[in-house]
Amino acid sequence: MVQGYRTGTPIGLGGTGLGGSVRSRNGGWKDTARRYSLPLRIFLGGTFLYAGIDKLTDSAFLHATGTGSIGELMHSVRGSAAFPALVDLALKSPAGFGYAIAIGELAVGIGTLLGLYGRVAALGGALISLSLWLTMSWQSTPYYYGNDLAYLMAWLPLLLAGSPLLSVDALRADRRRMP
Repeated sequence: MVQGYRTGTPIGLGGTGLGGSVRSRNGGWKDTARRYSLPLRIFLGGTFLYAGIDKLTDSAFLHATGTGSIGELMHSVRGSAAFPALVDLALKSPAGFGYAIAIGELAVGIGTLLGLYGRVAALGGALISLSLWLTMSWQSTPYYYGNDLAYLMAWLPLLLAGSPLLSVDALRADRRRMP
């Protein structure tokens, strides 16, 4: 059985404590989340950056009508969306909505990869994933076939931890601490 770094209490099935009384070697659950946030940042940031670029460079996607267009996609999911009103709002200007999503994904991807306003980028990624889950992938049966819910959950640790490692946020924090 491993002993807690500061408490000497066993860490295991019976000694982990949900209240945070047993701490890991590096200071607790917050430090653990921070330590493992880098792989999530790389994956989610790269994925969102790619998704934004893919949308902006797809000749069919950013149109209101036609095969492969955002307008056609929105019309196809409207009947099965959890919130059809969100789809109706997007259908007022499908191309504008497509550009907004693509630019949002680019901003989230760049911010996440660079660790620039990491929590804000994670919030943006979570909101994009939530809106896509409630509109595009809501009809997936069973629910776990839709990947937007998994992306939403993956953003939560970054929302909690921020970008403390290898990031612009960390550099800015270090500069603020210097006399």
